[in-house]
Amino acid sequence: MEYIQRAREKGCLLCQKPKENNDEANFILYRGQRNFMMLNAFPYNPGHVMVAPYRHVANLQNLTDDEAKEHFIIIKKSIELLTEVLKPAGFNIGLNLGRVAGAGIEGHLHTHIVPRWEGDVNFMPVLSDTRVISEALADTYRKLKAKLA
Repeated sequence: MEYIQRAREKGCLLCQKPKENNDEANFILYRGQRNFMMLNAFPYNPGHVMVAPYRHVANLQNLTDDEAKEHFIIIKKSIELLTEVLKPAGFNIGLNLGRVAGAGIEGHLHTHIVPRWEGDVNFMPVLSDTRVISEALADTYRKLKAKLA
């Protein structure tokens, strides 16, 4: 919820972060011509990345063919990167289109890529609305960025 409220207070997070040219502080891992990949600052699991177009667009049907093609290529690249570095057993990949579908950043399309491991869900979210992330976000960023370099 903190992530959603912060994004609404300051405008569009996915428009602003790439313009700041501070990729490490903003956890931007990769920049394409039309889309970028960044770590989610409030991840569901370690290595949770998002792929988003630079252009503020809410719906898949509004992406240009070039944006859509590159978006999918970067999703593929993120899966390859996460597989090599973090070695997950699987992935949840998806889009939340519209507020009722769970979109926290409603007006800017983005795809979530969430690595999954056997037993990565425990009692903490059920009992205390708390997720346990086993590695600091900055450490995950450095490992993934080093592999991209």
